[in-house]
Amino acid sequence: MPRILAIDYGKKRTGLAVTDPLKIIATGLGTVLSHELIPYLRKYFAAEPVELVLIGLPRNLDGSATDATALVEECIRILTKNFPGMPLKKVDERFTSKMAARSMIDSGLKKKDRQNKGLVDEISATIMLQEYLHHHNG
Repeated sequence: MPRILAIDYGKKRTGLAVTDPLKIIATGLGTVLSHELIPYLRKYFAAEPVELVLIGLPRNLDGSATDATALVEECIRILTKNFPGMPLKKVDERFTSKMAARSMIDSGLKKKDRQNKGLVDEISATIMLQEYLHHHNG
């Protein structure tokens, strides 16, 4: 059964998360350097069936674009060009980084581990995907 993959795209690093084949649980897939995202996804899509890609769209609290919104829009353009048959959906990522930080504190991670920005990006992608699953699986 195909999975859903979530992308938390950033200028330097990109956090990735994926569902289990039954689309019940979101799990962190790791982080990749953003300039290596397309080759990574080519390999991943060749190995695993994916039916949908979610990408977090950064917005301010009032819904307006942030400094990072244009960067993500460019990533979307590149993804669409490289994977024309892959459905892509933008999702709100306004609170995922704060939720990721809270999750790391709640799980007892030491301060040094919580400063790992790659881990924050991966957890953000996982939260984004889990929220999507929660809203679409009833």
